[in-house]
Amino acid sequence: MLHYGIVIAIVAAAVLITALVVWKLTIASDKRKEEQTIGTAEERARKIIDEALKTADSEKREASLKAKEDAIRIKNDVDREVKERRAEVQKSENRIRQKEESIDKKTDALEKREATLAAKEESLNRMKEDISKLNEQRVQELERISGLTSEQAKDYLLRIVEDDLKHEKAVRIKEMEAQVKEECDKRAKELVVSSIQRCAADHVSESTISVVQLPSDDMKGRIIGREGRNIRTLETLTGVELIIDDTPEAVVLSAFEPVRREVARLALEKLIVDGRIHPAKIEEMVEKAQKEVDQTIKEEGEAAVLEAGVHGLHPDVVRLLGRMKYRTSFGQNVLKHSVEVAQLCGLLAAEMGLDVKTAKRAGLLHDIGKAVDHEMEGSHVQLGAEICRKYKENPTIINAVEAHHGDVEPQSLIACIVQAADTISAARPGARRETLEIYTNRLTQLEEIANNFKGVEKSFAIQAGREVRVMVVPEQVSDTDMVILAHDISQQIQNEMKYPGQIKVNVIRESRVVDYAK
Repeated sequence: MLHYGIVIAIVAAAVLITALVVWKLTIASDKRKEEQTIGTAEERARKIIDEALKTADSEKREASLKAKEDAIRIKNDVDREVKERRAEVQKSENRIRQKEESIDKKTDALEKREATLAAKEESLNRMKEDISKLNEQRVQELERISGLTSEQAKDYLLRIVEDDLKHEKAVRIKEMEAQVKEECDKRAKELVVSSIQRCAADHVSESTISVVQLPSDDMKGRIIGREGRNIRTLETLTGVELIIDDTPEAVVLSAFEPVRREVARLALEKLIVDGRIHPAKIEEMVEKAQKEVDQTIKEEGEAAVLEAGVHGLHPDVVRLLGRMKYRTSFGQNVLKHSVEVAQLCGLLAAEMGLDVKTAKRAGLLHDIGKAVDHEMEGSHVQLGAEICRKYKENPTIINAVEAHHGDVEPQSLIACIVQAADTISAARPGARRETLEIYTNRLTQLEEIANNFKGVEKSFAIQAGREVRVMVVPEQVSDTDMVILAHDISQQIQNEMKYPGQIKVNVIRESRVVDYAK
């Protein structure tokens, strides 16, 4: 056992010694490694420092070169800018020098012109003196030849002029008397002209016939039918006469009542499109056409009320207005005429400070009787008043309807406005066929009256008949005679013609002197 313990101790001592040796060797190895690492780091640091110094020197040289290049570039830019500025200054100096030279030339020219004008002025003064002397000699010679002094000659000429101007003085006095009336009417004319300028409406001329185009002439036989039963059925149902003649591919519908004529036209067009034409089909198409026309009448009445700006009318009255779409008076559509009168009434009432709504309502309803005058006895004025009473219209509107043609006395300014607006709408040139003929005849009559006077070469009616220009023969009519001629022509126009407003008579006398250089 003792031997075994000694062995263990020896082994333990050996292990301990071995550990100490290993530890010493490890420490020495680590020390050598650290020394090697430190040496390597110092060497790397020296290399980095050397490279950094080399890089710094290189960058310093590059920075120095770049600074020199920038300095050279800036110097070149400054030199170029200086050259450009010097060139601009040189150009400015050249322009200024040229302007100074131009001013000097103009100054010299003005001085020469002033000298020339002074010479001419002196020459004119001498000529005036010579003319004055010659004039004195002429007066003395005229006094010697005529045996009259200058004062006596003046008195003689004044007497002649006074005699010639007596008639003109009377005309002027009459014009001054008329001026008072014109001033009173001036405001009314301004109102009418303003209303006409602000209101414009189209006028469509319609007739009492309608033409329906056919796809072929074979359709005429089908419309007539066997023994004429189709055409008789259509005429009986619509109350319209069908005229089938030699006109190629057309049938004429004739009726004085425009609504029935429109129903017949629509029904016939539907039958032509359908192709089946027999009494039962005709009756069906006439019924459909009647419904379409009724709908159109309603829509047109509502559109007219909306356009005129009138509200609150009874539906039956609106339908009556729509019927007026198919009614004409002397070629003028009555519905368009009524809408235009309503607009004119509104404009006139606004200018005069009256009730615009009432004026428009009266203007729109003034011809409402024309919607039923084909069916009922009485004039359209009486029928219109009865319709307005039936639907409880304002008494002012009823009186305006009754008075718009002068059948009764107007009881309000609204009634007078309706009269004026109705006349304006109907009296425009071209609005009605009869008015157009009267307008053309008036122009012809104006020229005929002027041409009948002695010494008149030719005359022209212009400005829509508001002015007549009279060209006279200068050898037959003197300047003094022109005054009397203009007065005589205007008097004859007043006595023989009827016209609105006034007509200006403009007498023109042209004198020409012709000579030839040989």
